[in-house]
Amino acid sequence: MNDDLAGLNSRIDRTNELLQRMLAEVAKTPSTHAIFVDAGYLYAAAGRLVAGTEDRRAFDLDAEGFIDALIDRARTIFADSRLLRVYWYDGARRRIHTAEQQTIAELPDVKVRLGNLNANNQQKGVDSLIRSDLESLARHRAISDAALLGGDEDLVPAVEAAQGYGARVHLWGIEAPEGRNQAEPLLWEVDSRRTFELDFFKPYVSRRTALAYEPATGRPTREDVRFVGAQIAAKWLAERGRDTLVELLPGHPYLPGSVDQDLLVEAEGLLQYSLRGQADLRRALRDGFWAHLQAQY
Repeated sequence: MNDDLAGLNSRIDRTNELLQRMLAEVAKTPSTHAIFVDAGYLYAAAGRLVAGTEDRRAFDLDAEGFIDALIDRARTIFADSRLLRVYWYDGARRRIHTAEQQTIAELPDVKVRLGNLNANNQQKGVDSLIRSDLESLARHRAISDAALLGGDEDLVPAVEAAQGYGARVHLWGIEAPEGRNQAEPLLWEVDSRRTFELDFFKPYVSRRTALAYEPATGRPTREDVRFVGAQIAAKWLAERGRDTLVELLPGHPYLPGSVDQDLLVEAEGLLQYSLRGQADLRRALRDGFWAHLQAQY
């Protein structure tokens, strides 16, 4: 009897030891989040909010700056988590990338997924792509949190599928001038909700004018733009102080949205050339900025 009891206690102790090891391993495993952007919702809601129209042809979206701002905001919200990537869902005729979509696809940490675009410019198949990715990532424990920027009721099954595998889904929305631009059933299903207001989008959405911007000079080279980025970093160090800029270093290679926008505006002034939609030049600008900043520390 005593031997049986001793054996049972030994097995219990062994089980507890294994459980403690497992919990310790789980505690050491960093959380991971991903951002899912329904571009159809983004263009319609942000266009109406900032430019007063849902017509994509009537305004420009600085997608690179906007994506960086989303990543920066997610870093704040999911403070103890790492980013897997940003998933960008859009429609295209015959699923062939437009020039803008190709530029977005070339951005670091961004995956563009395309559904079809029908004759009425309506997206088809985007919701199923979102569900497939959300469900697969949650099932394989690749993410613990999903930030979903969208508003369609058809996204409810995607949310439920991800939650069924233990992931938390956080719905991000865009301020609506009137009423709501997200379906109530979707609002009911998610784990948390957050709305981005006008000021968040102002730097990244601009209404097109009748006359397109014509630069006074030709397109600068990447080296020209890198030099300007380093020049601005040196100027800011002198003006803002080393303590202010050293706080940016842990975020490399990303800059906070407000800082990145300041860098863009100042560079365009120095170059007398618009860098909007110029992904390669925007990267060269940041490279020059970071290279000079890191050389000082």
